[in-house]
Amino acid sequence: MRYPKVKSASAIDDHTLLVEFDNNVKKKYDVTPLLSKEMFYLLMNPALFKSVKVEQGGYAVAWNSEIDISEYELWNHGQATP
Repeated sequence: MRYPKVKSASAIDDHTLLVEFDNNVKKKYDVTPLLSKEMFYLLMNPALFKSVKVEQGGYAVAWNSEIDISEYELWNHGQATP
């Protein structure tokens, strides 16, 4: 199955992303459950969290070369928003 690609992403508070997909659906994604994992621990820093970028091709959002979240995860676990 093909998942929609990420068109844009922004931090709307210290732990939530607003992600827009290429099918124009917007979802909120709370990273709080991930923060207990070592890979995501640094996202507790609000300045780093707000620096989120969309990976080329829209396959993920990323903060650096080691921290990213796939479009699959964002699509399946994000909360639809109007």
